[in-house]
Amino acid sequence: MKSKKTIRSDQYRKQPGWFTLLNRIWRKTYPLGTRSNLDIDNLKEAAKKATGLDDFGKDFWQEPLEVMLKSINEEAQLHPIGQFITRQRIINLLSVRLRAEHYFKKYPEILEQELYPCMLIIGLQRTGTTKLQRLLASDPDNRSILSWEALNPAPVKDDAVTGKKRIKIAKTSVKALKHMSPGFFAIHPIEFEAPEEDVLLLDVSFLSTTAEATMNVPTYAAWLEKNDQSEAYAYMVKLLKLLQWQRPGKRWILKTPHHLEFLPQVKKYFGDVQFIWTHRNINECIPSFLSMVAYSRILFSEEVDKKTVASHWVRKNGYMLSKALKYRRDNKKEVLFTDISYSDMVQDPMSSLDRIYNNRGEEISKELRIMFNESNLRNPQGKYGKHQYDLLEFGIDKNYLKEFTRDYEQYKESLGELK
Repeated sequence: MKSKKTIRSDQYRKQPGWFTLLNRIWRKTYPLGTRSNLDIDNLKEAAKKATGLDDFGKDFWQEPLEVMLKSINEEAQLHPIGQFITRQRIINLLSVRLRAEHYFKKYPEILEQELYPCMLIIGLQRTGTTKLQRLLASDPDNRSILSWEALNPAPVKDDAVTGKKRIKIAKTSVKALKHMSPGFFAIHPIEFEAPEEDVLLLDVSFLSTTAEATMNVPTYAAWLEKNDQSEAYAYMVKLLKLLQWQRPGKRWILKTPHHLEFLPQVKKYFGDVQFIWTHRNINECIPSFLSMVAYSRILFSEEVDKKTVASHWVRKNGYMLSKALKYRRDNKKEVLFTDISYSDMVQDPMSSLDRIYNNRGEEISKELRIMFNESNLRNPQGKYGKHQYDLLEFGIDKNYLKEFTRDYEQYKESLGELK
């Protein structure tokens, strides 16, 4: 069933009264020492205390966290709630690392596993990646990362089999987000038992674009582009092995636009991978994402400027596309790419699924076709409301987008069938 609610990009500052009031009251208590501490040593000690563990692993690279924290403290202008959320999230990521290392040492067979083959959805944000992932995840052979697993891939209090503790944590997180930003779900649906982006596994190494999507951290974002991401992808493989050890499957179905920038690392560390590239009109997907970023950032800071969001992310998306195109052109014979049109997928999802499986040399059985159709009915477009957005609200126009996406648009035209 679809929601009749409409969420507009110019409403991102519209938050519940309690949220604004709590921030106001909390800010007044700062002199009393209640501001959430974002010091690296304090955060690491808090994670150790929370888990009772102290080994972050021999491959723990601390510099990304140091750079990120410096950028947050100096540039992000977090309000009290944003500061609190950020502290708790970083403590949880460090705790994940501690718990994961504990399991790697206790059960060495985890890392001895072969990583499953991977179907990897890599389209830009707002190109139907969530819809496609949820469709593909309904294939029993496909192992997705559920939202509660993405938040906590390492077991909590030995809940490796049931996931009971982690499911409870994820349910609480979803409820909290709904209370803080009721309209966000119309833009990006989050359900604790639904598939989620694997970029959250890269967060555990503090090498991901999550921070710049939720906060204004230009120094960290610039540092991230200039540094090798191999450490993050190597550790992501370890976490994927930990997850498949807990709940087996036959192949991974993963997705995050983040990978567009790092396809060489993906291929190097994942091995057997099919890149599924979703495509949509740039004049639709980019302004939709800019709206999503504004809605995300207001949860952390009152100082959200839409022009700043646009200038950062339009350039960033153009850069990601250029990196992916270069890799594709240089490796067109060695790597499997499958292109999917957003409009085709919305109008006839089964034809898109057929293309994906046929490119793998497989056919969709009658039984699986029924499962796909049922999944499509469970996740209709506009399930949580309609999202309206306007490019001009962000102080840019279509010509500005063309400056950064011209090469991609030309390449997309060369593919023929895509709109």
